[in-house]
Amino acid sequence: METLEKNNALKEDILAAYTFRHATKEFDSSRKISDEDFGFILETARLSPSSFGFEPWKFVVVQNPELREKLRVNAWGAQKQLPTASHFLLILSRQPADLAADSAYIGGMMHDVQQLPQEVAAGKAKAFDTFLNEDFGLKGNDRAKFEWGARQTYLALGNMMTAAAMIGIDSCPIEGFDKELIEQTLEAEGILDREHFGLACMVAFGYRKAEPRAKTRQTAEQVIQWV
Repeated sequence: METLEKNNALKEDILAAYTFRHATKEFDSSRKISDEDFGFILETARLSPSSFGFEPWKFVVVQNPELREKLRVNAWGAQKQLPTASHFLLILSRQPADLAADSAYIGGMMHDVQQLPQEVAAGKAKAFDTFLNEDFGLKGNDRAKFEWGARQTYLALGNMMTAAAMIGIDSCPIEGFDKELIEQTLEAEGILDREHFGLACMVAFGYRKAEPRAKTRQTAEQVIQWV
């Protein structure tokens, strides 16, 4: 009974976090997230799942006000978030060359991180190549391969926002930016190596300046089908 009660309480806490979370357009710039709390949020990103466990991401925390202002010029969806967020994060995704089954990156992931025996790694590389190029039909389509990698980063994005909400921290995912111009800025600043990474999305964290309007969603019957 005690375990059931704990589980029910945990489920209520999780749903309360989802209800609490909203796309915060403007933050209270006087309030800052503690190092401990933001470290916790970043750890949920690091521990997030990814296809084949290849972690095709990098997380860049932008706290420099001058750089934030440079990004704001070409980020129409972050006009209020960039100046006011406690923490602003760029989520990068690996470029298609790094996602090739025979790339140094994939090889390094299997050997150094996943510590797979050579024969196991060879089999996994072959399965990954078949999956990406044939099963998903991405052979010869570098843009689609980049977007596939970017989809992995969104798993980490969602986990970070949920984890933040569970400890009372607001967030806002952002896709409203000129990808090419932002990447040029990051490259010029020595932050982005465009041979290996591209910008997938942005996300701002902090504390809301004002209460949001009530959350609106379609009903469960509209979006869930059982067969």
